[in-house]
Amino acid sequence: MEAHAGFRAKFGLNFPLLADEDHTVSEAYGVWKERMSYGRRIMGIERSTFLIDADGNVAEVWRKVRPEGHTEMLAEFLGA
Repeated sequence: MEAHAGFRAKFGLNFPLLADEDHTVSEAYGVWKERMSYGRRIMGIERSTFLIDADGNVAEVWRKVRPEGHTEMLAEFLGA
């Protein structure tokens, strides 16, 4: 949770971030994946954004996102 708080502060996010310690949600959304980190294969999160509509359906998905500029792109996409 501390890492989430720092990430939110660093990028000025005004919404909560999911803490999925047992990977239940990340596996259901298909973002718990094998990846390379410093030359080693590890399991980890593929940073992604899911837009959930008013009916609770996934309306849009952005995968492998980078934080820099992502919130601005989302704001433009949403017409904010």
